[in-house]
Amino acid sequence: MTVSQQRLAEAFVELAGGAPGEPVDPPALLAALASHGCELLGTRACAVLGVSSETEEAQVYASEAGARDLVLGAYQEGEGPGPYCQETGRPVERTDLENPVARLRWPHYVPQALALGYTHVAAHPLRGRERTVGALVLFGSREEPVTDEGLAIGQSLVALVASALLREDELRRSHTLTGQLQHALSSRLVIEQAKGVLAARRALTMDESFALLRGYARSHQRKLAGVARDVVEGRLEP
Repeated sequence: MTVSQQRLAEAFVELAGGAPGEPVDPPALLAALASHGCELLGTRACAVLGVSSETEEAQVYASEAGARDLVLGAYQEGEGPGPYCQETGRPVERTDLENPVARLRWPHYVPQALALGYTHVAAHPLRGRERTVGALVLFGSREEPVTDEGLAIGQSLVALVASALLREDELRRSHTLTGQLQHALSSRLVIEQAKGVLAARRALTMDESFALLRGYARSHQRKLAGVARDVVEGRLEP
C-alpha cells in the first residue's frame, strides 16, 4: 500500500473536525472516516460504528453496504469486534476469520463476514480519556489484506476523530449546562420579584409571600416560576 504524504495530510485535516472553536458535524466526520478508510488503509472494506453517549443508539458508515449491515447487525447482537471495542475500549488485533477459534468467539458474526468475502478483521476503538464512542472496523480479504501499515495509520485516524467527537460532545454539554443555569437564575429572580410585589401589596413578610405563591402554584398545578411571572407582570392576583 502506498499513500502519498499529501493525501494523508489532506485526510488528517478533514478528520480533525475543523478549526478549534468551529462546530463539528459528527455524522459527517464518521462518514468521512469510512470513506477514506479503504484508500488510506488499503483494506477490502472498512466501517465506522458511532454510538450516542446519551441514547446508546448506533449509526454505522461504511465503504460498502455489506460491511455496514454486518457491523450494525453485530452491534445489535452484541457480537463481533465493533461491540467489543465499544464495551472495553480495547483494540481487536488482526484476526483470521477462517480460523476455527474465531468462529467459537463470534459464532454468528464469522459466517456472515466470510459470506461477504472478508477473511480477516481488525478494529480500533474511538476512545478518549474516559469514554469510547465507537469503533473503526477494518475488513481484509486474501487480495486486500489488513496490513501492519494500515493498522498503524488507522490508529492515528481514530485518535484524531475521537478527539474531535469528544471535544464537540463536551462543548454541547457545556452549552446545555449553561442554558440550564441561566434558566434557573431567571426563574429565581422572577420568584424573588413576585415575593416583593406581594409583600408590598398585602403587607406580608417575604416568607409569607413565598408560601402564597407556592400554594397557588400547587393548587393550580402550575410551575412556580410561571405563577411568579404572571404576578410581576400584573396578570395574576393570588
